[in-house]
Amino acid sequence: MKHSLLIALVQALQHKPGALTLIDTHAGCGLYDLDGEEARRTGEATQGVLRVLADPDPLLNDYRAVIEAVNAGAEPHVYPGSPRILAQLLRPQDFLILNEKHPADAYTLRGVMRHTSAAVHERDAYELWLAMLPPRTARGVVVVDPPYEQPDERERVTATLAAAYRKWAHGVTMIWYPLKDRSTHWRWKDQLRKLGIPKLLCVEHWLYDDDQPGIYNGAGLYIVNPPYAFTQALPPLLEALRTVLAPEGHRGDITADWLAV
Repeated sequence: MKHSLLIALVQALQHKPGALTLIDTHAGCGLYDLDGEEARRTGEATQGVLRVLADPDPLLNDYRAVIEAVNAGAEPHVYPGSPRILAQLLRPQDFLILNEKHPADAYTLRGVMRHTSAAVHERDAYELWLAMLPPRTARGVVVVDPPYEQPDERERVTATLAAAYRKWAHGVTMIWYPLKDRSTHWRWKDQLRKLGIPKLLCVEHWLYDDDQPGIYNGAGLYIVNPPYAFTQALPPLLEALRTVLAPEGHRGDITADWLAV
């Protein structure tokens, strides 16, 4: 869901010819092995990207295209992270700024992005987020995709988003988060609601009809200032994703709602 909506968001902004600055604060290593031990252990590829690649729904064509672009042959062996996806979407007038704090991943990322125009930084994600705002272009997108391994991760996202909004109120921001414990999530959603950001869209993909304790129940996105073309095209895209990704025996659910104060 994250990458399908990221593609749709950037493409909606590109309806206008003006340049965009795309900023990825937690870029990772840029390319992932679908045949590796971790991918086989979690089963995420089988239940996610491989299902979408096998589905004929034309609404998912743009997502399939970015996967196929980094693979040779019919079977996918690698998966592009958001840096490689964003690089594929760049027009000549656009700029791409990537950041990865962990030295080993940053080293790999530089190699993966070697033949692109991306600038790669190795800094604290939240410091870079604020330092890059406002960008040199009037419009742009900040992609925030933390691992949520630190207990204060949500608090840092909230505080930095509040500061970023003060610096760049008309900018577009996409924040990914996992859905595990509902009570923790509701508390965080209330904190974000209290920021008073007028246009804050919350998209949530719950995989199972009931919570499955201790496992990944789905994921969500907070999107600040999504363009009109994006929100208008969103309902059928979300339904296509829900249909193809629903686990066996579950209908699943994807919702998109504005966070009102």
